[in-house]
Amino acid sequence: MPTRTARTAWNGTLQDGSGQVELTSSKVGTYEVSFPKRAADDADGTTSPEELIAAAHSSCYAMQLSALIAEAGGTPQALDVTADVSLGPDSGGGFKLTGIKLTVRGEVDGLDADGFAKAAADAKAGCPVSKALTGVEITLDAALDS
Repeated sequence: MPTRTARTAWNGTLQDGSGQVELTSSKVGTYEVSFPKRAADDADGTTSPEELIAAAHSSCYAMQLSALIAEAGGTPQALDVTADVSLGPDSGGGFKLTGIKLTVRGEVDGLDADGFAKAAADAKAGCPVSKALTGVEITLDAALDS
């Protein structure tokens, strides 16, 4: 399996500095980062490690869930997955990820609500990004679209 690479160039202090995150392997873009905007409610055009983790988690989870739906005899027509990654203070000092909420709505042929719920829970446990983030509480809200 391949290794993927991202690179960050940072200049300055934590509070006054800023950086650029380059998605090196895919070459799809370079994105601005700064700590003040990371800690603010409005990202104001910058990304953050938490947003990048959310992107990784939502896409990994969608892939894992689509595979498990198929294994269970269903056909995924559409999956809408959101990952909300929260940053907060760490009692030991500094900051930490305080939680991840996965929300998925699916249009699936061949599975009922219980079958979808089982596949969704199994995908949460089996997704490689979920496995990498075991130190963070991950919650799941999964439902079929009517």
